Amino acid sequence: MQSLSVRARVSEKTLLGEDAPEDFKEYDVSAVFPLPWQSYFASGWGVGSRLMASGGLLRGAGKNALVVSLIPELTLGSENGRFVLDLGAGGALFSRWRFGTQDFGGPFQFALTSGVTFPLFRNLGLGYRFLHYSDASVNGSDTTGADFHMIELSYRF
Repeated sequence: MQSLSVRARVSEKTLLGEDAPEDFKEYDVSAVFPLPWQSYFASGWGVGSRLMASGGLLRGAGKNALVVSLIPELTLGSENGRFVLDLGAGGALFSRWRFGTQDFGGPFQFALTSGVTFPLFRNLGLGYRFLHYSDASVNGSDTTGADFHMIELSYRF
């Protein structure tokens, strides 16, 4: 395991330029595992790959759902993980997908993410992450996804 993080997210009021029907909050824990593909220079900077797994609580319209996700990522940054830019696409499972007037369409959601992590103190890091959940209209064109902004506190091993 490369790192462990606690995260808090709030949804954006707009979804890809349109008004979102509900506001959401999400709290979770994530673990990051290295994947075999990487290429770093002698300077310690380069590109790599990793797998981010998370589980937590999604709250919206007075309802709660368990959310678990698995997202492979490409990274650009330092080999020691102190500074990292990442981009990933994967999947998430929701225990509930209807919240008030918002219908995600089903339990499986595609998850697209991008983030940055900065060193805070020794092995601690502080990061920002953007996350988008959507069923990509698999369950019909009347479903709605959500965009999230997240702050994360991480510990690098």
